[in-house]
Amino acid sequence: MSISIGDKIPDVKLVKATAEGPQPVQAAEYFAGRRVALFSVPGAFTPTCSARHLPGFVEKSDELSAKGIDEIACTAVNDAFVLGAWNKASGSDAITMLADGNGDFAAALGLEMDGSAFGMGKRGQRFSLVVNDGVVEQVNVEAPGDFNVSSAEYMLGQL
Repeated sequence: MSISIGDKIPDVKLVKATAEGPQPVQAAEYFAGRRVALFSVPGAFTPTCSARHLPGFVEKSDELSAKGIDEIACTAVNDAFVLGAWNKASGSDAITMLADGNGDFAAALGLEMDGSAFGMGKRGQRFSLVVNDGVVEQVNVEAPGDFNVSSAEYMLGQL
């Protein structure tokens, strides 16, 4: 069963990509006391993720902030080094990268997918959440191969 509006975010370990290197964080602590726009991509440097998903949140970061979002975070089943390099190449300081290297967060959310047919193994689905003080306010999960409801534009319409 996947995460729903009103659920608490699962408390699993993530790894935050920082300029000083990877920093482990507990999800419950990370999401506490603030309103976070979280989006998940199947993988850093993949076509839709790099051409549309990350750039959309970068472009709309000021508008999301004006609508009450304290932080924008991206998660993927990649390591913190890959996510950090992807953010440096395509993102901005407005986006926090949270690595879910083993897929534990995606699995705890009930939003994992099997990308084995594409040589990607277990991954997180493409989705976005609005999390307010650790509680899910919005859940937007894409159908396989789609990119619409997890976009920054769609989220802005919900806020």
